Amino acid sequence: MSRVTTEAEAPVAAAIKPRKINMLQGINLGLAEAMADSEKVFLIGEDIADPQGGGVFKVTQGLSERFGEKRVRSTPISEQAIIGAAVGAAIAGYRPVAEIMLMNFITVAMDQVVNHAAKLRFMSGGQTHVPLTIRMATGSGFGNGGQHSDQLEAWFAHTAGCKVVIPSGPAEAAGLIYASIFDDDPVIFVESIPLYYVSGPAPAPGQRIPLGKARIARAGTDVTLIGYGRSVNDLLMAAQALEQEGVAAEVIDLRTVAPFDAETILTSVAKTRRAVVVHEAVTPFGVGAEISARIHEELFSDLKAPVRRVGSNFQPVPFSKPLESDFLYSQAQIFGAVRKTLG
Repeated sequence: MSRVTTEAEAPVAAAIKPRKINMLQGINLGLAEAMADSEKVFLIGEDIADPQGGGVFKVTQGLSERFGEKRVRSTPISEQAIIGAAVGAAIAGYRPVAEIMLMNFITVAMDQVVNHAAKLRFMSGGQTHVPLTIRMATGSGFGNGGQHSDQLEAWFAHTAGCKVVIPSGPAEAAGLIYASIFDDDPVIFVESIPLYYVSGPAPAPGQRIPLGKARIARAGTDVTLIGYGRSVNDLLMAAQALEQEGVAAEVIDLRTVAPFDAETILTSVAKTRRAVVVHEAVTPFGVGAEISARIHEELFSDLKAPVRRVGSNFQPVPFSKPLESDFLYSQAQIFGAVRKTLG
């Protein structure tokens, strides 16, 4: 395997050759580096090879041309076949990356994910590993309707044995998909469709971001804003606007939802003594509820205000554009939550 660039070295390497890429390119880059590093890595999913277009979102474009169609395998429209084959290959010593076109479609293969992939290490007494990465895209705002747009990460975060990763930008996506592929447990890798074409700095070659480690996207002292995926950019914009009001907001990008980085969160909130958690998924029973509970359990006597949660409305994602816009959380809701914590 080629030498891995650490996060500490990445800024130096990036400074040598600055360039920008979007998140589609970041994921493609991470996949290509993993495939180059190990012949055990292969991709499987609907229409992902170049003769079929390189995937519906073109994330895998160019990879079958480079690595061959034995390692970039297009499949029929059958989520159960994709995940079943990937679980079997992972048990046999490969590191498959299975693409499920949209996150809602994983429901067809939930038995294989929850009862097979997630539990095999436990049920075999640690003898059987399932190094499987399942990529899936989702996100509202495109009129795709209620069966194509849900954020279901809380389902998998609630499943012992699964890891859940959600990148917020191109460099994060490249480093996290690389790390996910070489993790020995099943990883659910969620890609936000609204972020696919958002540009950012390219990562250093071979950069691997550790799973379970959040990053401080912006430092602050007055309130901690916690998010992942799509919400991170919204929180950064909110923090910039709040700065004009004299409020220094610290923004945490979880990167890994399960297991989440409790140490980074608690250290930040112990400093600011206020917190707001924001995610695109519906508010009830969500990731924000778990983080809020943990903060209250550990820092109750230090908090100056209750932890606030901001999420989308508790309903299926509407098809109608006006209703869909109303479904998703807003910047106004983020500001309102922050102002309530500030009193």
